[in-house]
Amino acid sequence: MGARLDSCEEFSEVFTLVKKTTEITLGRRRAGLMLYLTRLPGSIGAFHPIGTNGIVMNRNSLDAVTRGAGSLREINAYVYSTLLHEYLHALGYVEERDVRRLVYQISLNSFGAEHPATRLASKDPDAFPQMSGTISISTGPGVDLEVVPDLEKSSHNYIS
Repeated sequence: MGARLDSCEEFSEVFTLVKKTTEITLGRRRAGLMLYLTRLPGSIGAFHPIGTNGIVMNRNSLDAVTRGAGSLREINAYVYSTLLHEYLHALGYVEERDVRRLVYQISLNSFGAEHPATRLASKDPDAFPQMSGTISISTGPGVDLEVVPDLEKSSHNYIS
């Protein structure tokens, strides 16, 4: 399954693997989620507003990772880990400690210990130097919000 993740080029491809690996490991699945990209503070990689069908991903962090990563494999590992984390919240797992443990467990079961997604899941989220530094944030009526419609079928390329 690692080779499938490594070659993804669209959010929908990665999210398909998120759902598949979660269902294999936990036996749980949810449909109908939407992905939103916006510029957030550097300390927030993404979030899932509880009770909604949305995942909001930090465009600043994603851009920093795509610029700083050495390969498509590393970018996909980041996108997978981020989407998996928020997908688990959407499934009803609320406690951060539990979600981080599950992200690691699902990644390990799906890709093995040496895959970048598993290594990423084993680290503290603040351990990524490519996401440090000053990041500007849009607030108010001019919020830069990009909707990735139909995440489960979209062909939206995340590498700009």
